Amino acid sequence: MMMFVVSFAAWLCVAAARPSADDQEHRFTAESESEEVRSAAIKRLLEVFGMDDPPANHGHKQPPQYMLDLYNTVADVDGVTKDPYLLEGNTVRSFFDKLHSEQVEFRFNLSTVARTEKILTAELHLFKLRPQPTHTFSRHHFCQVSVYQLLDTIKTNSTQEKRLLSSRLIPVHSTGWEVFTITQAVRSWMLDEGSNLGLQVVVRTLGGSPMDLKLIRFASGRHHHQSKQPMLVLFTDDGRTSATLESADPHEATAPSLLPQAPLSAPPSRTARSLDYGEEDGVSMPCQRLPLYVDFEEIGWSGWIVSPRGYNAYHCKGSCPFPLGQNMRPTNHATVQSIINALKLIKGIETPCCVPDKLFSINLLYFDDDENVVLKQYNDMVAGSCGCH
Repeated sequence: MMMFVVSFAAWLCVAAARPSADDQEHRFTAESESEEVRSAAIKRLLEVFGMDDPPANHGHKQPPQYMLDLYNTVADVDGVTKDPYLLEGNTVRSFFDKLHSEQVEFRFNLSTVARTEKILTAELHLFKLRPQPTHTFSRHHFCQVSVYQLLDTIKTNSTQEKRLLSSRLIPVHSTGWEVFTITQAVRSWMLDEGSNLGLQVVVRTLGGSPMDLKLIRFASGRHHHQSKQPMLVLFTDDGRTSATLESADPHEATAPSLLPQAPLSAPPSRTARSLDYGEEDGVSMPCQRLPLYVDFEEIGWSGWIVSPRGYNAYHCKGSCPFPLGQNMRPTNHATVQSIINALKLIKGIETPCCVPDKLFSINLLYFDDDENVVLKQYNDMVAGSCGCH
């Protein structure tokens, strides 16, 4: 009898430990719902960034130094825009040459550029190499470098095979990046993708005769390191507009009182947040700005986003009690609403809400599906300050 009691007790323990079919079904349903919520949230976040699907991961790729320098020029370490007027448009795209020709010809695939984007400026970046040692001494000190757009004579119904886009003098013995404006060609390519036959660079002496290409050399995608490859850079505007809360003063975004004061390399600690909220004491804190760190690695986007690794979006929390002081940055409407609420003049009128009254943009540097590096500004991503509205 004792053995039976022990065995029965053991069976009860096992039965209690093993989840029932209902428990398993409930857990499965909860996990499914949680996954659906996560998928929906990620999809909505992609829409905020103007994408249907996340680009493929290109973590092994090195972005062009020009794009890294441009990002550091327009954004601080956390991606927040230093000055909204530093960048022409809101999108910069870089493309490497796809032709890899032995000749001084280049072609760029612009299929990732939406037709709705307005082409503001297009630049051809070429890295000029030093002359070969056997050609170091030359009577030529300058040369004329011209960039032409190659034309389809059948489509244009013309004998003209190329159109001059840009031309200028360059020191023969110089080395480094040379930039040529080719906006006209890119705009025509966007209107007719089939007209994109590429570009040709012609080098002549000051007298107009062809220059020895061993003396004037530009890096190519075939024989030189990626850091020196020919590159097309597009400055575009995708038509997105800013909310009315965006600071009207281009320099106000850099005001120390509005931008993050502490390093944002990691999310604020739970302890710090709890103390800020005042939840431990049960005290309702006045309207204020609090941290809200968005970590791209946790979302699973670190493979295609170059910079930043995350950013502090901030959020507004707290009460807007009567009377509203100027430190709560109230609107006139909020002041009137708080008075009506305090005097109970009209039933159902709530106190004003604590919301962002300034929003700043952030910059994202990332790889697209074709391994092109894109710099894009996104409006209204950071709560610059909070007020009672």
